[in-house]
Amino acid sequence: MKTVIRNGRIVTAVDDYHADILIEDGKVAMIAKTIDFEADRVIDAKGRLVIPGGIDPHTHMELPFGGTSASDDFETGTRAAAFGGTTTIIDFAVQSKGQALNAALDTWHAKAEGKTSIDYGFHLICTDLPDERLPEMKSLIDQGVTSFKLFMAYPGVFLVDDGTIFKAMTLAGENGGLICMHAENGVVIDVIVKRALAAGHTAPKYHALTRPTKAEAEGVHRAIALADMANAPVYIVHLSSSDALDEITRGRDAGINAFAETCPQYLFLDYSVYEQPGFEGAKYVMTPPIREQWNQEKLWRGLKTNDLQVISTDHCPFCFKEQKELGRDDFSKIPNGGPGVEDRMSLVFDGGVVAGRISLNRFVELTSTSAAKIFGLFPRKGTIAVGSDADIVIFDPNEEKTISAKTHHMRVDYSCYEGRRVRGVTKTVLSRGELVIDEGEYVGRPGHGEYLKRGLAFSPR
Repeated sequence: MKTVIRNGRIVTAVDDYHADILIEDGKVAMIAKTIDFEADRVIDAKGRLVIPGGIDPHTHMELPFGGTSASDDFETGTRAAAFGGTTTIIDFAVQSKGQALNAALDTWHAKAEGKTSIDYGFHLICTDLPDERLPEMKSLIDQGVTSFKLFMAYPGVFLVDDGTIFKAMTLAGENGGLICMHAENGVVIDVIVKRALAAGHTAPKYHALTRPTKAEAEGVHRAIALADMANAPVYIVHLSSSDALDEITRGRDAGINAFAETCPQYLFLDYSVYEQPGFEGAKYVMTPPIREQWNQEKLWRGLKTNDLQVISTDHCPFCFKEQKELGRDDFSKIPNGGPGVEDRMSLVFDGGVVAGRISLNRFVELTSTSAAKIFGLFPRKGTIAVGSDADIVIFDPNEEKTISAKTHHMRVDYSCYEGRRVRGVTKTVLSRGELVIDEGEYVGRPGHGEYLKRGLAFSPR
């Protein structure tokens, strides 16, 4: 099938121009001022932006956590992502203690196969890496899993020691891989949490009050120092605070290959959400927690100046009823995570472009292109160019909508942004040239999405 998109304003990370696009065999086949020959399908994009499909490199579909599992699976989660203008996710497969890395990856392949409406890749969360298992990382890099997540948090569940982090970084650096770090001093946080519970502090707000920004900043500082010693790049996930950003800025200024993402919850929500009456604050229990409002402008500045390169979501939804309520009498038992994969593009456009904080080009870069480059998908993904996958979003920059759990497509019973009015709405979405969303209606199918064997994150040493 040949598809022509006409009359649109094409915006990439570096371009901004009016032209037509011809799509053939799932790829961008031609870009020209006017394409006037017959096509099987014509999409009129007049008055709208034509942008690369969003890439969300941090999602957790069907993640087991805290005695339950994230409420979105790969079918519901990728459909919701498409509604919001995201055409690629990179999810996290999880290694159990003692499990072979390939076996962990196989488990997540089984979860996703035949379910996704959009393309997907995997990082691998490593929880058990004795010396004899480290070579398995190289095997996974050869299979297109070129990034691995390690934790400085959650003792007894995900946490690994600094020696393990250093060895993993060394191996990744030698083979073109990338270590993604959850950077918090989890051992100290665990002490603070136990003290809070012993004092009778059980309400949701104590999740935030027991995870200070200095614990995050210390973790970021340590991760960058270890990466420097290992002569390897590092990518800090879900950075939430000015203190942590300062560490990234210092590291990058010193010439270290340190990269970081932040998420909409840290740009648009603030600590006051935890002070709501009753148990409402549990909706916002995620890690790192939502910070004081003044951190937001610092993060926006980091996004503008490229000390932060990516806006992901850390989409990990748990329903308020039944799931979040597992921690009603103990904040440490509230499943950590919140929904967001559907709202990212509109939130960032409204709060970034409309508010004058970032340019249109930077909007595309933060929501698509940078992630494609960092995680080995560019130029197949993350841009609109001849030969690239036809992952394309028709985006109305003037239409407004109200975010609400009543209308979203994520399988969760609340929205973190309930009632927020935003300008900028995804109208039509193509994934490899096939319509997934057509004027706001789902026309895709589970199983359309393909697994992405990603290229190397960086050149091997």
